[in-house]
Amino acid sequence: MGTILAFDFGEKRTGVAVGETALGHAHPLEVLQASSDGERLAAIARLVEEWQPECLVIGRPTHADGTPHAMTARVHEFALLLQTRFGLPVSEADERLTSRDAETRLRETGRNAKTMKPLVDAVAAQLILQTWFDYPHEHIPTPSA
Repeated sequence: MGTILAFDFGEKRTGVAVGETALGHAHPLEVLQASSDGERLAAIARLVEEWQPECLVIGRPTHADGTPHAMTARVHEFALLLQTRFGLPVSEADERLTSRDAETRLRETGRNAKTMKPLVDAVAAQLILQTWFDYPHEHIPTPSA
């Protein structure tokens, strides 16, 4: 039982969500602005220090039919970087349609395109983490030394 941090990975913005395994409920946390893995890892290190998670979850992007594309491999590479850097288990969770669902949810709260833009990635991360809580998941195997 413990805290989980989840990420909706993007080349410029990465949404972050947090949740507790005991509750099984995810909450949007923030959006990291970073254009390099180094910047992203530094920002994530701050969050790992603050939240002391037991594991990390990253959204796995695929085509609508579930087949991988170029970003799928990029996210998997970043997941392995997270695992190596923080020594924590990392899981991938299906992220199909999470950004669209996040926009719909924000629109339902009365937000317009301009006011929802800074929040979409964090809400997408929340949906990724909620998927991880709601469905069976596996950790990415630890790379051998």
